[in-house]
Amino acid sequence: MKFIGITGGIGAGKSEILRYIGRHYKCEIYLADEVAHLVKRAGTECFQKLVALCGRKIVGADGEIDKTALADRIFADPVLLDGVNAIVHPAVQDFLLRKYEEAKGNIEVELFFVEAALLIETGYGRYVDEMWYVYADRSVRKKRLSESRGYSLKKIENIMEKQLSEEEFRRNCDFVIDNSKDLESAFRAIDKRLEAYTWLE
Repeated sequence: MKFIGITGGIGAGKSEILRYIGRHYKCEIYLADEVAHLVKRAGTECFQKLVALCGRKIVGADGEIDKTALADRIFADPVLLDGVNAIVHPAVQDFLLRKYEEAKGNIEVELFFVEAALLIETGYGRYVDEMWYVYADRSVRKKRLSESRGYSLKKIENIMEKQLSEEEFRRNCDFVIDNSKDLESAFRAIDKRLEAYTWLE
């Protein structure tokens, strides 16, 4: 079984790429953002550490961590943000590596994918067999984010400036999927890369 990390800048279209892979290959796919939500659920060690660090004000009426309240708490405090990341990232990594070990025992799983914008920065290069970079031209990404999420140009640029440059993504990845144009050409590139694996109609 091959362990593949998928990364790329915001608006590059990673979700569409993963939906296609999920439909046509024997795989398990995990999105780091979704896993981060799971590991922060009430009662977990991660939850307890975050509340101890940030205070009870980040807990909502439902007893779970309020994502907006947490974001507001760390927005203007880089030290607190680093503290939160130091709690959440290892918890996410532990969860994913456990799932990977479980998947290795399942003969129906040929490929194991993990997607995150910060895969490179958080050290997944030492775990994965391959790192894939979903690329899209900056202007294309801006247009997508404006139309699909309603983001302002300023918000988009602020997010992009905090992410790795195209050169850094390319330098750290084994395979580049160009998703600037039509999805069909991106899908063909994926199929060629995965031609040794079972194709599901």
